[in-house]
Amino acid sequence: MAHRHRVVVIGGGFAGLSVAKRLRHAKADVTLIDRRNFHLFQPLLYQVATGSLSPANIAAPLRAVLRGRKDVHIVLGDVRRIDVENRSVMLEEGDDVPYDTLVCAAGATHDYFGHDEWAEHARGLKTVEDATEIRRRVLMAFEKAARCADPAERASHLTFVVVGGGPTGVEMAGAIAEIARVVLEEELHNVDERARVVLVEGGPKLLVAFEDDLCDRTKADLEGLGVEVVLDHLVTRVDARGVDATDRETGEVETIDAETIIWAAGVKASPLGRQIADGCGVETDRAGRVPVGPDLTVAGHPEIFVVGDLAAAQDASGETLPGLGSVAAQQGKYVASAIADRLAGRTPKPFAYLDLGTMATIGRRRAVADIKGWKLTGTFAWLTWLFVHLMLLVQIPNRLLVLFQWAWSYMTLGRTARIITVTAQSEADEIDNPQIVTHRPDTSAAA
Repeated sequence: MAHRHRVVVIGGGFAGLSVAKRLRHAKADVTLIDRRNFHLFQPLLYQVATGSLSPANIAAPLRAVLRGRKDVHIVLGDVRRIDVENRSVMLEEGDDVPYDTLVCAAGATHDYFGHDEWAEHARGLKTVEDATEIRRRVLMAFEKAARCADPAERASHLTFVVVGGGPTGVEMAGAIAEIARVVLEEELHNVDERARVVLVEGGPKLLVAFEDDLCDRTKADLEGLGVEVVLDHLVTRVDARGVDATDRETGEVETIDAETIIWAAGVKASPLGRQIADGCGVETDRAGRVPVGPDLTVAGHPEIFVVGDLAAAQDASGETLPGLGSVAAQQGKYVASAIADRLAGRTPKPFAYLDLGTMATIGRRRAVADIKGWKLTGTFAWLTWLFVHLMLLVQIPNRLLVLFQWAWSYMTLGRTARIITVTAQSEADEIDNPQIVTHRPDTSAAA
C-alpha cells in the first residue's frame, strides 16, 4: 500500500506554522520539526526584553496550536543535515525523517559582519533567551548604578548602546529610554544622573524601508525621548567596556563607554540555507539566503520549498522581498495551497506578495506607518500598530493577555514584567562578580 504524501516542514515560525495549519484537508502527512516546542511572535520580543510583556504572552505551544491534527507529527529536535539526493532530513538526535516535499523555513540569526566575538558583549534579539538576557542586563545596570559610588563607573552602568537603526533597533532604543525616564527614575531615588541611550546606525537615516519624512519623524521622536541618534557611523569595536563608532566620512572615532550593548544591525540566514544550496547546486546570496523561483522552489528541485528569512524571493518588479513576518506568513499560506494543488493534479500559480504596509513603534503613543501610501504618525499610527500585532498573534488567549497588559502599562506607566532571571550567561557573570545577585526561580513548584 502506497504511503500518503510526506511533507516535512523545518521551522515553526510564521511560514512553517502557516504551512502546517493550512494543509489540514490535503492528502498528506505533515512532520513539523523545530528545536523549540513553541511558536514565537518575534515582532514583540523587544517588549519582553524591556519588561512590558512576559515570554508566555508572545509564545504558543506548537502542540496546542495544532491540537486535534492527526495528520501532523511534531518532532522536537535539531536538524543536522539535509540529504537532497535521498530526500531525507537527519537530526542531531539520530533520527532520519524522509520526505516527498520539503519546506525549509529555518529563519535567520544575528550577523556580526565577521566579528562573532562581539556577540558576548552585544546581545542580539531573536529568541526568548535573548530577550530575557537583555532584560536582565538592562535592569541589572540600574541596580548596579544604585549602589555605585564612582561617577565614571555609574555613568557606564547608565549608558545603553543600541547598534542598528532598523525597526528592532528603533523599538529597543525607544523602550529603554522610556524605562529610564518614566519608570525607573521614580524608583531609584539615590541616582541623580540621567540614563544615556545611544542609537548607532551605519547609514544616513533610520528605517531605510520608509520614506524620508517618516524617517525624520522617527529620529525626532527618539530624540524627544532623550535618545542620542548617531548616523553614518560604523561600529568598529565592541567589548566589555563599550563600543567605538567610526564616522564613515571622516574616519573620526567616538568611544562610548557602556556596560549594556544591544545588537540590531543585521541578520544572516540559517546555515541550513548553505546545505540546501550545495545540495541543489545553486549559490546563496550575501546574507546566506537561497534563491527561489516564482513558486518558491529551488531551481531543478520542485520538491523543495524555501520560505521566510531563508529565501531570496523576488516580487513582480524583481526586488528581493524583505524578511518580515507578513512575507513569511503569506509564503507559508501559498506553499500549503501549492502542495494541495499538486496533490489534486492542478498547477499552482506563481506566488504574489500582497504588501500590506510597513510600521514601527517608537514609544508610548509614538509610531510611524506606511500603509498603501497612507503615512501615519503619532497616536493613530501607534494604535494601528497595536491592532495589527494583536491580530497576528496566534492564539486568542494570547491576544487578550497582551491587550490587558498593554492597557495596564498605558494607564500606570509601569512595566510589570521587570523580573531579573538567571541565565547561563548571567550565572557566569555571577561567578566573575559575586556581588551580582539575580533571581533564581523556585524549581520546587511548577512555573
